Amino acid sequence: MLRAQALALTYGKIIHATGYMNADGTCQRWRVNGMVKTWKRDANRFEIPLKHGLRTYGYLNQDNMGAFHLAEECENQS
Repeated sequence: MLRAQALALTYGKIIHATGYMNADGTCQRWRVNGMVKTWKRDANRFEIPLKHGLRTYGYLNQDNMGAFHLAEECENQS
């Protein structure tokens, strides 16, 4: 995922985790769970809250954005 794509994400948007599969062979789906947070001091830094399933939460940031891709770009869709 590119930085520009990540910063354009809105609440409720579905993204897929690269390399992590569900039992049926589809990619894991993560949902954007809040607003994009950016820093003034470090222009490259951003953070987007994510949710997966019922109890799993995480963040999409500049360090792990390569581990996600947009749902529209997924090659494992069923």
